[in-house]
Amino acid sequence: MPVQAGLVESSSYFFRFFAVVRMSLSQLVRPPSHSRRAEAARRSARHVLLLTSTAAVVIIALMYALDAQEIGLMPPRGTASLWPVRILTDFGKSAYVLWFLTGLLLAVAIISPRLRRTSRSLLLGFGTRVQFVFFAVLVPTLGGEVIKWVVGRGRPFVGGEANAFNFMHFAGTEAYASFPSGHAIASFALAFAVSAVWPRAGPVMIVYAVLIAISRLVLLAHHPSDVVAGALIGVIGAMAVRYWFAARRLGFAIRRDGAIVPLAGPSLGHLKRVARRASAP
Repeated sequence: MPVQAGLVESSSYFFRFFAVVRMSLSQLVRPPSHSRRAEAARRSARHVLLLTSTAAVVIIALMYALDAQEIGLMPPRGTASLWPVRILTDFGKSAYVLWFLTGLLLAVAIISPRLRRTSRSLLLGFGTRVQFVFFAVLVPTLGGEVIKWVVGRGRPFVGGEANAFNFMHFAGTEAYASFPSGHAIASFALAFAVSAVWPRAGPVMIVYAVLIAISRLVLLAHHPSDVVAGALIGVIGAMAVRYWFAARRLGFAIRRDGAIVPLAGPSLGHLKRVARRASAP
């Protein structure tokens, strides 16, 4: 009897686990339900146009005025004393960011079936927000990889001399994958996404993204224009994902003027209490 009871309990748990996974995926592809999504789309399009036009001017100016000169201002590539910068820059690596967010999503999926209704709702609400952050980083990262392959810009250390116009389109090699900066895409997308969900974290996340961008310049992994382009792609990609979630009333609301604002979510105190309940015998 105890064995049968254990099997029944295990099968019930796995049923609830897969139900959580199915629900979290199905809510992403359901038809938009927000009546104000058209106004939000127009507002977002205006912001994207302004950002893109401004960044395009900055990128072109940097390519002609600073990219080549910046190489000479940085320490030689491989300088031993730059080890703290090499550690710092890894915090902006898209693979590390996405694996961390994947771990959080798995933790939510594993823990939530063990909780009662109120606690489960709180944890699933947190999971929806983590899901948004995950896709807000993933989408622009994938787009950036395609652009890298098409543009094929040589990194600052390729070619033996400072050359901001060293291109080999469709090369598909790491040496010719400078534009845009993948670290800048991931860090600025993450900064935008976290700030969109938890606005109080905004200043900290901006500092984080800027430090990652600077680290790519110091290590001579990218030109300044690469970093600006990466920041632009990261922010625009995260904005697109935010609109997708807001149109389905997932974690965000749309005001009458089309502005997208975060819905009130579980606080840190609530999540701590949920974690204690999940770990209680």
